[in-house]
Amino acid sequence: MTLPVQQGNSDATRIAMEQHSQRLVTAFIVSGMLFMLLPGTFLGVWNLIGISQQRTLNSLSPAWLQAHGQAQIFGWIGSFILGIGFYSLTKMQSTLRFPVRAGWTSWALWTLGIALRWIGGVTGWQWKILLPLSGLLELVAFLFFFHSVRRHRPEQPAQRAETWMVVVMAATTAFLVALIVNVIALAHLALYGTSPALPHVLDQQLVVLFVWGILVPTIWGFNARWLPVFAGFRKPNGNRLLLAYGCSLAGIAAVFAQWLPIAAVAFLFASLLAVDALHVWEPAVQPAKLLHVHASFPIFIRITYIWLVVSCVLTGAAVLYDRAGGIWGASRHALTVGFVAGMVFVIGQRILPAFCGMRVLWSTRLMLWSLLLLHVGCALRVALEPLAYEGYWNFAWKLLPFSAFVELTAVILFALNIAGTLLRPPAHLR
Repeated sequence: MTLPVQQGNSDATRIAMEQHSQRLVTAFIVSGMLFMLLPGTFLGVWNLIGISQQRTLNSLSPAWLQAHGQAQIFGWIGSFILGIGFYSLTKMQSTLRFPVRAGWTSWALWTLGIALRWIGGVTGWQWKILLPLSGLLELVAFLFFFHSVRRHRPEQPAQRAETWMVVVMAATTAFLVALIVNVIALAHLALYGTSPALPHVLDQQLVVLFVWGILVPTIWGFNARWLPVFAGFRKPNGNRLLLAYGCSLAGIAAVFAQWLPIAAVAFLFASLLAVDALHVWEPAVQPAKLLHVHASFPIFIRITYIWLVVSCVLTGAAVLYDRAGGIWGASRHALTVGFVAGMVFVIGQRILPAFCGMRVLWSTRLMLWSLLLLHVGCALRVALEPLAYEGYWNFAWKLLPFSAFVELTAVILFALNIAGTLLRPPAHLR
């Protein structure tokens, strides 16, 4: 099923296309939040409680930890990226057909693939079949999306693509590469492995590829597009933003070559260049658009970039001083929760209501509390993890679970706010 969108088509056709895209992005958002809550955050809390009780990272199955990471990176953030990507096609093209059938096929395969990856990793049931099958389903689902994006043609082909589009498309290509690598790794594991857990070094390399090759630059790209409009920041410096992405790619290459000190430096330069390019720590040049969001919106945008830089500083410290995984864990948490999740919480509550049927955010107060608790929980985790894991302060082990429960509360409030928003009728129907 496709819906033609050509010059001279009726308004009814365009409205139908918009409705299809809204339903599709809503499905991706809902399934992404389910992965965020159940196999993602709840499993993460359970993992941290187990680690704290045994006072060692080795007390839990690596397969459980990897299943948690998969649910968070692909199940939650990945679903959001695909949903927003499909929705964006209705805003970027005028001569092509909106891929309704491809979109729903992608959603079904992607959701099933993530679920099978989690089931195989956590239960160990038929993992030699489920793990490579999950990777294949995720790859095919993404190919439907990638093909739809590749078919896009701008209204003015001769016009040079904006920097934010270049960065987002580069991250999209990296997404495809990462999924191919993921399929190969899972197939090799199924043939020669003895447990549903990837080797530690390979797993960490893949996490770096997923986060620094896809999630971080995707955020930079959409920030370059939206922050001047929503937060009133200066227009981004395109050359510096591209240089920042180049530094992140250099860091990824250094990680795969196991040149960790070089990678740490490259990621730090990438972060500082992105901060400078996006002007997030500079005074705004226009008033922020705060209608239907909390007035703290620009503040939390800036806080996420503090976490980005903190994560890079901790990465450098981990290269020099980490012995038991505490500093590495704090660095990864500052990046994935402080920056990535923090950005999703603040930007998501700004744009998702509009994408999912031109709705209005249910509660600005819930938005504030979800953001506050997320960053408080992240601060506790980042501060306590090195102290506990590295043996500097044993009492930190008892405090670590509190950070997980604070973050869990933040996630629940975020999910409630989005769910409440989706249950409300569109603004134009009230």
